[in-house]
Amino acid sequence: MEKDREMFLEALVNAMSPSGFEEEAVKVWVERAKPFADRVYTDYHGNAIAVINEGKEPRIMLAGHIDEIGYMITYVDEQGYLYFNTIGGVDPQIAQGQRVWIKGKDGSRILGVIGKKAIHLLDEEERKRVPKFKEMWIDIGAKNKDEVLEKIDIGTCAVNAQSYEKLFNNNVVARGFDDRVGAFIVLETLIELSKIKDKLNASIYAVATVQEEIGLRGAHTSAFGIDPHVGIAVDVTHTADQPGVEKKVIGDIKLGGGPVIARGPNISPKVFEKLLNTAKELNIPYQIEPAPRATGTDANAIQLTRSGVATGLVSVPNRYMHTPCEVVNLDDLDNIIKLLAGFCERVKSKEEFILYQI
Repeated sequence: MEKDREMFLEALVNAMSPSGFEEEAVKVWVERAKPFADRVYTDYHGNAIAVINEGKEPRIMLAGHIDEIGYMITYVDEQGYLYFNTIGGVDPQIAQGQRVWIKGKDGSRILGVIGKKAIHLLDEEERKRVPKFKEMWIDIGAKNKDEVLEKIDIGTCAVNAQSYEKLFNNNVVARGFDDRVGAFIVLETLIELSKIKDKLNASIYAVATVQEEIGLRGAHTSAFGIDPHVGIAVDVTHTADQPGVEKKVIGDIKLGGGPVIARGPNISPKVFEKLLNTAKELNIPYQIEPAPRATGTDANAIQLTRSGVATGLVSVPNRYMHTPCEVVNLDDLDNIIKLLAGFCERVKSKEEFILYQI
């Protein structure tokens, strides 16, 4: 991966952006977009949108959600311990014992830890039971409630204190690749297409959608505003190349195996076929993911916008989703960018996506 591209990826995933608190990541995304897009703007909901060739048809929307899971501070007791609820689907089995960053009143990050009774002090039943979130607390080392509330507001957000790091074989680890990596890919695709925009037959909208983790919300509002003819969501998907995951259930998806192209009722066969043919023409390795019902991604919201959108879903293989240590492969990211750019370059007209020609 090119250095400037990876630097953008690192900055984006290191930003704090739980659903409803995406501002920090949106700023990183917008600054990357400005030199390449014809127009960059944000909407009332918080979605960030970069566009080239505005006014051309068809309109192609590439969407990746920029929010992540996290925590919200709900209460501080007299001793200065902070209690919290979850933003999105956080696993209680791995929450305790984690370091967290809390967004302070001045925008700074305040370090804390999710406390846990030592194993020596647990009775037999406590050792078997997974605690509920209402039984957990965050310790920032404060003396009392007043000291906490000088720096932290009730209702502020927190995330696991984990950053971007490199592993073996071009694999990288960070919290919240789900789905800042999708927001990264759609913008990098637009940047590639900006180099040949005069040759394109379409306008391209790269969208960093908000609040996906709590109900695909930003995809609903941004797609309504853009009114695309074609929409492709970029998200993460589970891999079967790790212990305990059955290929028979999710398919044979591998880290480093290339873009994962979804197929099913949430997906336009026309979009699927063009993605598949593009991958073959460009010699891009690819994997197919069976999706027999709604995908639970922004693709679901985009497909149902207005009178309907020809929709696709391309996913990044991701180990350990919704943990503080999600793992993806940089070659997969580069190949998805190449695939999406090749797809958009090959689009001739909006009519080619009408499903049943009569």
